[in-house]
Amino acid sequence: MQLSNVRAVVTGGVSGLGLAVARYLVAHGGKVALFDLNDEKGASAVAELGQENARYLQTNVTDETQVTANVAAAREFLGGLNACINCAGILGAGRVLGKTGPMPLAHFQTTVMVNLVGSFNVAKACADLMQHNDAGADGERGVIVNTASVAAYEGQIGQAAYSASKAGVVGMTLPMARELARFGIRVMTVAPGVFWTPMVDGMPEDVQKSLAATIPFPSRLGRPDEFAELVGHILVNPYLNGETIRIDGATRLAPK
Repeated sequence: MQLSNVRAVVTGGVSGLGLAVARYLVAHGGKVALFDLNDEKGASAVAELGQENARYLQTNVTDETQVTANVAAAREFLGGLNACINCAGILGAGRVLGKTGPMPLAHFQTTVMVNLVGSFNVAKACADLMQHNDAGADGERGVIVNTASVAAYEGQIGQAAYSASKAGVVGMTLPMARELARFGIRVMTVAPGVFWTPMVDGMPEDVQKSLAATIPFPSRLGRPDEFAELVGHILVNPYLNGETIRIDGATRLAPK
């Protein structure tokens, strides 16, 4: 797949990692449909990327009916659909046993619904349309890239819900790749470490510095454009399939 031919749905596409991916794809000649919930940021992203290159569709990734309809609308705008990049996610921080008592089950459920179920929901809706694409080189019809986290492997205290949701994303990568292989659809996952995102921007400066100091090399937070470049490589390299790639500067999260 050439980047200039990419026609992609990008969830969480109006900020952070998702917007970085959208910028990268458009800069290389692709077109994107941005699934998110922030109308103001959606309008700003489309204005930046160009109305001929991008469209914002307000989307709750956990809503099956809405996602199915918006994926169809995205394909119509894009003139095809051959890529799905799932970046929508929430932090869902909270201790199992907190100061005020056990974590409410709804908190755990919401985190898993957005991060794991939402990724699956969008991926399967996109795959349903991708399977009908004309086959390209090696019989490829589409690529799905999900976003996990290094917390899937080394979850910290307070990340039980988040880590479980991201470990689920890692866990479904290989079986989905194996199943969708007969349709010529590849499935990959990226597990980023600590990146500059809106969540990190809201942290105190001393916390940001302490996070950067834990990263072996380069000893800094990851840049969203570095994440986007990896996604771009996954899209164009047809032999990448069924695997999760860490991008984290060799960091390993401490217990807390």
